[in-house]
Amino acid sequence: MTTHYPELARRVRSQRELQPELYGGIDFDAAPYRLTIDPDDASALPKWVAERTPILTDERVVELISTATMLGDTVADPFAALMSRHSVTSLVGMVRQACREGVDAVPDAPPELVAFIADMEAAPEWLDMDMVRKGARQARIESALLSPFITRGAFIATFTNTYAALPMALTGALSGRRAARRVNETANFFAVTTLPDALDRHGPGFEAAAMVRLMHSMVRYNALERSDRWDPEVYGVPVPQVDQMPAGMIGLYLLAQQIHRKGRTEFTSGERAVVEFARYRCFLLGLPEELLPTTAEGIIQVFHARAALLRDGFDDATCGGLIRSTMAAYLRSGETRFDRIADSVEKSYSTAGFVIAFCHGNRHVARRMGVSIGVGDLARIAVTAPFIIGRLLVVTAANRVPVLRPAIDRYIVRLVKRRLAAYGNPEFVSDAKNYTPIAH
Repeated sequence: MTTHYPELARRVRSQRELQPELYGGIDFDAAPYRLTIDPDDASALPKWVAERTPILTDERVVELISTATMLGDTVADPFAALMSRHSVTSLVGMVRQACREGVDAVPDAPPELVAFIADMEAAPEWLDMDMVRKGARQARIESALLSPFITRGAFIATFTNTYAALPMALTGALSGRRAARRVNETANFFAVTTLPDALDRHGPGFEAAAMVRLMHSMVRYNALERSDRWDPEVYGVPVPQVDQMPAGMIGLYLLAQQIHRKGRTEFTSGERAVVEFARYRCFLLGLPEELLPTTAEGIIQVFHARAALLRDGFDDATCGGLIRSTMAAYLRSGETRFDRIADSVEKSYSTAGFVIAFCHGNRHVARRMGVSIGVGDLARIAVTAPFIIGRLLVVTAANRVPVLRPAIDRYIVRLVKRRLAAYGNPEFVSDAKNYTPIAH
């Protein structure tokens, strides 16, 4: 049988050799229950999104998704495994210092840290930092003006499938106040990476990406080593790369869909810059290049294929609990009347965004998942849309005028920094002490 992605398969198998104590009990040659290529099984790909049959008959894409479903992080995972000898605080401090001052500045830097940072420093052959900076400049407009109103909705979209949502449920990171912290951390990461030069070697976005990778690796370690709830035969590898791809590439997927609806097949030069920015950000997060297509068709295909091979599953204890706690979370740092109004407006936009983007506008489907949109939400959107959407359209249009672009960018950078201050200082850690038992 032809192997279309031999290097990716090698990386998957290497996990057992690199960390036999962590991955020795996982059979990488056997598909976990979550992965299904049976056309009679229900999958996470809704019929209104795409037909599943053509995907299942595509050997190449089936192999890609099947292989990436079993891939963790071959350089960050060994470093996170040092939790058996070092405190979480110590590991976090090492990564932060290595990002800011270089690995040589870390006293007695373990070889696992050296390998981790070196992997992030090894720029891929396709990288064009000028394109990345151009893409970041465009991306931060939405980060400043639109993302604050839809991040929560996009965040809860990752909880609509039991098999993909379990790692987050297991950590207990979305119960109580920790729910607000995780949403703000996610918003913080995507915002900080859009700042000027943020993804440069010593930029804040580079450090944020390293911290996110460490957090995901800590989740893998704790799920496999410190929880009796994780069953590899059912769930495979915790937080596999194939489950990280949607969060990193969702913007490109929506852009690709927009291009497809217009009958186009190619990205414009400006759109290409956004694509390269997002791809490099995903690279820093550890995603393999095989999951980072460069064409609109390829981006759509990999998104649909991931859903087509993910077994359908929604249980209220896992998915419903995560969605309800996230929607109930209060994200503002203040308690003034303005803060309360702003929080309710943001929730209304996030709710509407979730219903439209992930439920095909079907309120009944959304309600079954724990998300309800009411008259009050629609009224808040109607009242504020002229300002929120209007400002976005005006700024986007002004940014196309070369003489206005520098002033527009200064304005947007100030807004992004204000957003970051409101999100608070991210921790990007996963502590086993906070983990909660999940019913079988």
